[in-house]
Amino acid sequence: MTKLPGFEKGWVSVQDAAAQLSINYLQPQDGELILDCCAAPGGKTAHILERTKNSQVVAIDCDETRLKRVHDNLKRLNLQAKVVCGDARTPQEWWQGEQFDRILLDAPCSATGVIRRHPDIKWLRRADDIEALAELQREIFDAMWQQLKVGGTLVYATCSITPQENKDQVIAFLARTENAELIGSDKENPGRQILPGEHDMDGFYYAVLQKTK
Repeated sequence: MTKLPGFEKGWVSVQDAAAQLSINYLQPQDGELILDCCAAPGGKTAHILERTKNSQVVAIDCDETRLKRVHDNLKRLNLQAKVVCGDARTPQEWWQGEQFDRILLDAPCSATGVIRRHPDIKWLRRADDIEALAELQREIFDAMWQQLKVGGTLVYATCSITPQENKDQVIAFLARTENAELIGSDKENPGRQILPGEHDMDGFYYAVLQKTK
C-alpha cells in the first residue's frame, strides 16, 4: 500500500469498495457536526472530511493504539478532526458538546465479512462471540442514538454477515426505539447485506435510520 505512487504525500487512500459505501449512506453535508464512532484506523473519518467543507468531525475509538493510525492517516492526508479515546457506551465521559447531525456507527463485530483478508477469523471466532458482540452493539447503538439530533441520520454498519449482528440488531432497535425511522429499506428485512465477493467487495452491512422526534 505504501508503495503506491503519491501515497505518502496524501494523494490516495486505500479502502475496500464496500467500506467506501458508508459515506454514500451517511450523506454528510457541508458545515455539519459528524461523529465517526469506532473510527480506527480512520479511513471513513478521512472520507467524510474529503466529501464535505467546513464540517466538524469527531472520531472516537476505545483503542489508543489503533487511534495512532487515525492520527497518522489524518496527518498524511492533511486533514483535521477531533480524535477522542473513549468507550462508545458512555459518551457522557468524553463528549459534552451538542448532539450530532450525523453519526456513522461502524460497530465492533465478528468481522466475518472480511475473512478473505483475515482467514484466521475462521479459527479464532467462536459461536458465543456473536452473542457477546450483539450485546455490545446493542449498548453502543442505544448510547449513540442519544447523541443524535432530532432529524439527524445514523448509519449502523458492520463488516459482518451474521443476522444477529445486522438485520436482527436493527429490527430489535426499531422495536424498542419509538423515535427511529428506517430509511431506504423494509422493516422486515432492514438495511443492505453485502456478501463477500459481491462485485469483488468485502462482506458489509448498512442500515440508515433517522431520528424523528
